[in-house]
Amino acid sequence: MNTEAQIREKIGFVFIYGAGLNRSIWEKVAADLEHPCLLVDFPLRDGSRKPEQGLSLNDYVAYMKKQVEAWQVPKFIIVAHSLGGVPALQLAEEMSERLAGFVAVGASIPRKGGSFLSALPLPKRMLMAVLLRSLGTRPPDAAIRSGLCHDLSAGQGEEIVRNFIPESVRVYTDRVEADVPSVPKLYIKLQKDKEFNEAHQNKMIANFAPQHIASLDTGHLPMLSDPDGLRLALQDFAAKL
Repeated sequence: MNTEAQIREKIGFVFIYGAGLNRSIWEKVAADLEHPCLLVDFPLRDGSRKPEQGLSLNDYVAYMKKQVEAWQVPKFIIVAHSLGGVPALQLAEEMSERLAGFVAVGASIPRKGGSFLSALPLPKRMLMAVLLRSLGTRPPDAAIRSGLCHDLSAGQGEEIVRNFIPESVRVYTDRVEADVPSVPKLYIKLQKDKEFNEAHQNKMIANFAPQHIASLDTGHLPMLSDPDGLRLALQDFAAKL
């Protein structure tokens, strides 16, 4: 019979980043976690497709699901950040037999039948709808620096700007037809977040109904500005399972 320690060792973390980013943002957090880690990628990262080709939310989920299906870890905790909360909900439902927990890090958690766009406060939703039609899904460099990167070092900020990859418009607008999973859940609030303010994060928490809430004194990218604090929150959550 497996001991509790042996069972816990088999639980991994599946990390899902937010819009425009790539798997490397999780590396500092995952490096010293005492659990297996899978840093999944969205499509479009190899430059072979253009976002205007119209990949759907289902396409994103299917792309990530293939990566998780190939991973030889029986049980896992999803860790989803920002926009990544939207495909993560659907991935969680489709892989519920392996799901041990769900952590939302400043993540968008729309209600069933909603989208990333519909979950935004009305003024921001209207503005973003206009911007998506006129400018696409890559914000101006100045907006990336001031919103995503305001509490990062200059070097970290420039790397985010340089490597930012526009997503398909449909990952913002397609509706999620998945329920919030009935597993242990943690929402990590980001106290200095300029992308999702406290009121919006509180709305996402209400939708998510987590058993646990933690806070980090960071902006929107705690995996870069406070990787140790984020790692500790994840380890504490895993220890409670």
